[in-house]
Order: sequence, then C-alpha cells, then structure tokens
Amino acid sequence: MVSSSASMILFICFIASAMTCSVFATDNNPLQDFCVADANNPGILLVVNGLVCKDPKVVTENDFFTNGLNVAGDTSSNLVGSNVTTVNAARIPGLNTLGITLVRIDFAPWGINAPHTHPRATEILTVIQGTLRVGFVTSNTENRHITKVLNVGDVFVFPQGLIHYQQNIGYGNAVAIAGLNSQNPGVITIANAVFGANQDISADILAKAFQLNKNTVKDLQKLFD
Repeated sequence: MVSSSASMILFICFIASAMTCSVFATDNNPLQDFCVADANNPGILLVVNGLVCKDPKVVTENDFFTNGLNVAGDTSSNLVGSNVTTVNAARIPGLNTLGITLVRIDFAPWGINAPHTHPRATEILTVIQGTLRVGFVTSNTENRHITKVLNVGDVFVFPQGLIHYQQNIGYGNAVAIAGLNSQNPGVITIANAVFGANQDISADILAKAFQLNKNTVKDLQKLFD
C-alpha cells in the first residue's frame, strides 16, 4: 500500500513531467498565414516575435512589397568600402514572423565586408556583379579558414555564428545578394565590437589577447569610438 506522502511525490513528479512535455511541444512555425508588422500599434497583447500584428482585414499588397534594391548603396561613407542594404520586417512588414531577411551588399574596388558574425542566422550569398574573395573560420580549436573566389552567379554559404567576410578583388564595383534565415540575424563586426566596445575593454586585456602594444590598442579604441 502506497503512503499518502509517497502518493503526493508521485503526483508532483507526474505534473512536472507533463509540464516538461508541454515545453518541448511548442510549435516554432507561424500559426497564421501572416502577421504583418503594425508599427503604429502600441499594444502588447498581439506581439509575435517582437512586432505587433496588423489586423488582417486591413492588410494590403504593399505590406508584402518594397522596391529600390536595384539602387547601389553608398560605399564611400566608411573606411572599408562597402554598404549593406537590408530588407527585413522594418522595410517589408509582411516579413514579420516569417524568419527571413534579404540584403544587398555593394563593394567599392577592393572594398571589404569586414569580418563579422550573425549569431542567429546562416547566410547564403550570390554574386551579381564582380569578383569576390569570401571566407569563414571554423570554431576553436581548429580555426580552419575556408575561403573561395566567387564570380557572377556563384553561391556560397556562411554557417550560423561563424566569423566570415567578403572582399572585392576587382578594379570595378561588385554586388552580392544574400539571404539569412532569421527575421533578426544580428551582426557582430569583430573589430567594432572588440575595439569599439561601450565601455572600453581594458587595454591590458586586449594587448595580451591580440599580442599588441598597449598604445596600439589605445589608438585602435580611439579609431573605433
């Protein structure tokens, strides 16, 4: 015969098990046809993936549309010679909850898209114009550098979270289109994050980590401020 205390323990274990199953049974896919982002709605009850859903009855074709991706980005406004034009839910409200982002990357001659990571997305890139050298680095401890030269029509994949880059190795402009499997892929540009952190990482730490002179580190921190 089972005691009342033992019965209570079994009951609690059963409830905990049921709750655990419920947690792992969630549906990661959209549960409606669409959830067009409504930037004018301050409400919080209809928030899905961070953005409020517009009433489906007032959705129009323009909620799923944008233009201007044929316009080259300004590559002269920074020192690296590249420009990223992003198409996400802020630009196409109908992308909200669908888990994708599109970017156009313009490169000046010998311009780079500096080493960076996307913590929440894998990226697939297609060269539209010019010739790019691309690459990514695998995780510790191998740190293998996988690199390739791409021409027009070539496609390359950068796995989620890994440091990667692109460089225009031609004397003319280059253009690439990339897709990312997240509504908010995130971008961590390595040099900006390390040397431009707010607040500064100790110069002692960075000097030892990068095997640099401390004054060089301080100069880099001023550059990325």
